[in-house]
Amino acid sequence: MKIVKTKFKDLILYKKDTFKDNRGYFRELYLQKHFNTRFPFDVMSYSKKNVLRGLHLQIKKPQAKLITVLKGEIFDVCVDCRKKSKTFGKYFSIKMSENENNSLLIPAGFAHGFYTLSNNVILHYKCSNYRHKDSETGILWNDKTLKIKWPNKKPIVSEKDKKNITFEEFIS
Repeated sequence: MKIVKTKFKDLILYKKDTFKDNRGYFRELYLQKHFNTRFPFDVMSYSKKNVLRGLHLQIKKPQAKLITVLKGEIFDVCVDCRKKSKTFGKYFSIKMSENENNSLLIPAGFAHGFYTLSNNVILHYKCSNYRHKDSETGILWNDKTLKIKWPNKKPIVSEKDKKNITFEEFIS
């Protein structure tokens, strides 16, 4: 496994080994010994092509997330919402797919979203905290302050995500 640090504190890409033969492949998805964070809660999502989910975060009970693409390809975005961080208000983006055996560790305090580049995307999340409905919020995917360069300007977005707040509203 190769660990790739980013310019964002604690936002880390894990490139893991894939063992292939004529039957297919075998991959290790998660080894606790590589993480200081515990992940008691796992979830997954299925999305069609051109779907954008996010940008989601929990305020009172923040979650670190370890995400892995099990099927398909995504354009993943993480926004640093940690007010004391040097990279506060900046975003990190990366393409991830099932063809790589990568996982992205997103620290607590980041808003997270992704856009599906292929059909039938399955994304696996390990979360450091349980879902806490009263703590959930979201930042608009097309926020004018963040200026995220999404691959599509007209994605399929849920009604809930269309009502997310601006980054300026989040700050105040």
